[in-house]
Amino acid sequence: MLIALIAHDKPGALQIRKDTRDAHLAYIAETGVVAQAGPLIINGEMAGSLVILDVADMAAAESWEANDPYAKAGLFENVELVEWKKVIG
Repeated sequence: MLIALIAHDKPGALQIRKDTRDAHLAYIAETGVVAQAGPLIINGEMAGSLVILDVADMAAAESWEANDPYAKAGLFENVELVEWKKVIG
């Protein structure tokens, strides 16, 4: 099941993102469920994340999100998890 994780950073949290980025990338590598990922860019600055998870079910996506170092560091103002269907690419 593909799940789109769409997260928006808290205002003024760019330094949290930068400080936690290495741990976040290591988490992605160790969990092996991220199909695609990248930052959302607003006014030329990183301001959120789009992560496509390939997991068994929504509960697995929720668990992945809760254990992401970005989430643990309090980076996000809000997070949405939505089932996603790949059509192109």
